[in-house]
Formats: sequence, structure tokens, C-alpha cells
Amino acid sequence: MQKIIGLSKDYAEKIAVKLNELLADYEVFYQNLRGFHWNVVGRDFFQLHLKYEEMYDAAFASIDEVAERILTLGQRPLHTFTGFLASSSIREVSDVSGGIETAQQVVQNLSLMLEKEREVLALASESNDEGTAAMVSDFIKRNEKDAWMLSAFLR
Repeated sequence: MQKIIGLSKDYAEKIAVKLNELLADYEVFYQNLRGFHWNVVGRDFFQLHLKYEEMYDAAFASIDEVAERILTLGQRPLHTFTGFLASSSIREVSDVSGGIETAQQVVQNLSLMLEKEREVLALASESNDEGTAAMVSDFIKRNEKDAWMLSAFLR
């Protein structure tokens, strides 16, 4: 099968590598957010507890979207924690519970996510892959807003 949904097999394989890296980033980001949600303490507990829940719900939905996009391209998504940890630019965070520290970690993670998303967007755009470009563009919009909001919180 030379073309998959109108995209070349070579391109599908190339973008799937980048999408699997993004999938891994989202998986580790999601787990970090869950840990922050469960363990955050301090005077900002109520705000951050709710915000992290909102963010991990969105990350969970993004995980499914990225995996399904990889499958749509005729490729196989990563699906093990070993694979996620090996492929993610985001590192797992443990034993961080202060509101300021968790927010700083989330902003740092978002920065790494946005970098990867822009890389995927550029590749998709130059290859006329509107499906991937539209999906990632939506992720960028949401993650930029969250990064801005948490950066404002940290000031």
C-alpha cells in the first residue's frame, strides 16, 4: 500500500516517529499532572488541585487522539511505560508537592510539549497533512494558554 489516506507510506512512517515521541511526552506529562493533583499542598491547593485535574483530563484526551492518529496513518503507537519513558523528552517527577514547585514543573513540561508540537506541526504542514496539523494546532493553542496562565500564577 503506497498511499495511506492520501499520504505516502514514507511520510506516514516519518511522522509516526514524531507522533510517538509526542505520545510519550503526553503520557509522562499526564502522570506528572496526576501526581501533582494528588499531592499538591499549601495555600493554593484548591486552585491548583482543580487546574491539574482539568489539565490531566485534557492530556488524557490528547493521548487517545495522538494514538488514533498514528493508527490512522497505518502505524503502531507506543503502548508501554518503558517505551514512553525511553521516548519522552519530559521526565517523570516525584516528591514535589508545593504549589509553586508543581506549577514550575508544569510550565517546564508545557515548554517541552510545545517544542515537540511545533516540530510535528512544521513537518505535517510542509507535507500537506491537514489531519495531523489540525490536531497538533489545537494542542498548541491549549498548551500555550495553560503555560501563560501558570506563568502568571508564578509571578
